[in-house]
Amino acid sequence: MNEVPAHARPSLGDATRVWWKIGILSFGGPAAQIALMHKEVVEEREWLSEQQFLNALSFCMLLPGPEAMQLATYAGWRLHGTLGGLIAGLLFVIPGAGVIMTLAAIYCIFGNVPLVEALFYGIKAAVLVIVVEALLRVARKALSHKLHWIIAGFAFIGIFFFSIPYPLIVLMAGLFGWFLGAKEEERHIIDMAHVSARKTFKTIVCWLAIWLLPLLVLAWLGAPDILVEVGKFFSTLAIVTFGGAYAVLAYMAQDVVVQFGWLTAGEMVDALGLAETTPGPLILVTQFVGFLAGFREGGFVFGLAAAAVTLWVTFAPCFLWIFAGAPYIEWISNQPKLKGALKAITAAVVGVILNLSIWFALHVLFTSVSRQQLGPVTLWRPDFATIEWLALVLFFFSCFLAFRLHWSIIKILALSSFLGAGLRLLL
Repeated sequence: MNEVPAHARPSLGDATRVWWKIGILSFGGPAAQIALMHKEVVEEREWLSEQQFLNALSFCMLLPGPEAMQLATYAGWRLHGTLGGLIAGLLFVIPGAGVIMTLAAIYCIFGNVPLVEALFYGIKAAVLVIVVEALLRVARKALSHKLHWIIAGFAFIGIFFFSIPYPLIVLMAGLFGWFLGAKEEERHIIDMAHVSARKTFKTIVCWLAIWLLPLLVLAWLGAPDILVEVGKFFSTLAIVTFGGAYAVLAYMAQDVVVQFGWLTAGEMVDALGLAETTPGPLILVTQFVGFLAGFREGGFVFGLAAAAVTLWVTFAPCFLWIFAGAPYIEWISNQPKLKGALKAITAAVVGVILNLSIWFALHVLFTSVSRQQLGPVTLWRPDFATIEWLALVLFFFSCFLAFRLHWSIIKILALSSFLGAGLRLLL
């Protein structure tokens, strides 16, 4: 680990207070969270240089999982080693996790109250705009070459029409990009003498045990099936979800609704709306899903247990990636084939998010949507007689606020929610 200059090194207590501040103020998704971290860590306190911050950000964006949380973990690691990384990463997650847990409980217990349903009606329309905005934002960054557009197109066709599993799409895109990795890029010699392969191996083994042993213990003790299923599903999710929270949703949404039946499509949209309005990484939407899955199976205690399992298997891998990979940041950024693979994966994520956008739109704007199978091809067909005109109006209004007036996500969600509630209760 490179040393931080003595004049810039804070005490562990001072750093902890800053990580807590970042955790409770981390609204607005990864872009806003990364900007807040840059302001606190680079601009105001100079704990990291600009180049160190950008190198770390590039590394974290190559990893599966929430890049902002992993960036915070890396910054804590550079300052105070493993303990500092744990404190920074956990404090980035804990405030939002507490809020999500509370909101999920309220949602399950009082979700059928007309006022609550009316408030969430408006949120659904705004969430659709958020997903479309994410699609455009990711596409602008990822589709810089004609080949990337082709990869994105094939990824969309594969998941939307042929229901190819998201992990397989990631694997195929990564292999394709690896073999076509730019060979002409200049490579620099990186001094890796300070990195211990033995220490890296020990770190990997330790964090694999922390991540997976609790799941094995649950299965060995004969824990309820729902806890084991949730643990397996979200462990897989933690490995394959390159591209941020919306890639998580693209893989998760249809599986938890169609395959497992843990939530309805409307509840999945509500989950994203809640995650958007709370601090912490958007991937905390998985906690909401886990809670509802457990709650439906066995009540409040099962819900808490399933949410805890979900949090564990979602975030334990993040610490594994950072603590094992951080010493190799400069070397990784200098590997053309690896960069080619990750660029191809990011392009495939665009197609997957397009699939999510269409799937969400169908279930928000139509009351009845049927799934038809024509051989290997899956078709989603809305019943046009069941179109939700109010949701359509709120969607276009939210588009105006987002793309024309450039309102923040939280403002759009709040206004759309109150407008939806008022109009729904009046009409």
